[in-house]
Amino acid sequence: MKEYLGIDLGGTNFKAGRVSFGKIDFEVSNPVHRNITESEILIILFKTVDAVITKKTTAIGVGVPGIVDPDSGVIYDLMNLPVWKEVPLKEILEDRYAIPVYLNNDANCFTKGEQIYGNGKTFTNFVGLSIGTGLGMGVIIKNKLYNGLLCGAGEIGLIAYKDSIMEHYASSLFFERKFDSSAKEMSILATQGDSNALQAYHEFGVHLGNAIKSINYIVAPEAIVLGGSISKATHLFKKSMEKTLNEYAFPKQLEHLVIKVSQIKGISILGAAALCVE
Repeated sequence: MKEYLGIDLGGTNFKAGRVSFGKIDFEVSNPVHRNITESEILIILFKTVDAVITKKTTAIGVGVPGIVDPDSGVIYDLMNLPVWKEVPLKEILEDRYAIPVYLNNDANCFTKGEQIYGNGKTFTNFVGLSIGTGLGMGVIIKNKLYNGLLCGAGEIGLIAYKDSIMEHYASSLFFERKFDSSAKEMSILATQGDSNALQAYHEFGVHLGNAIKSINYIVAPEAIVLGGSISKATHLFKKSMEKTLNEYAFPKQLEHLVIKVSQIKGISILGAAALCVE
């Protein structure tokens, strides 16, 4: 089994981990802040990679929260670090470490990680839905990750919905916008029986159910794997989500749809490393 490096360029931390035999052998994390300069970004990135990489590492995979060209390896827009635009990251890393580098957006990496290491192993066509600070989606068709132009496929969160976009109703933004609280805080309150928090998650389940209905109409996958921080609270919104799904126009199709929740620890690193496998 080859040793790969998975890198997650997250909103508050850059993480990197060595992956072999489908497990993370060692990982590090270094904080970043939104107002960081271009040169500082590379300094922190190199520091993160240098702490993990070994002579046995054969390739590097990078998960990017933004628009990236996976062929050229150029990052066009990094959502959490707006100063980084049109950065040839693949070239930069390959020049420094002399091994192949693969890039993709973070939702696609999550989905690829589930295909290689998790719940997606048994499905030919499935969707990974990452529910956290945003709503991201990756699509596997005939066992291949479908990127679309500049990894733009699967941006379900930006589809028009109600008075805004789907992401404002089916991510943590819903709790922040409507309840002036975080999804995590509301999940704690809901678990304690707080009626307002329980109602919040009930409403969230309705919106997420509508998002999944849209996914079904467009992709008609065999399965959907839920991931991201809010997926840990699935028990709080599952009932309303399923009730909303029952309004789907093609019930026979719905009978065959499987919805699973990701159980993989460190999926952001494993998902980035999974880019190297193919």
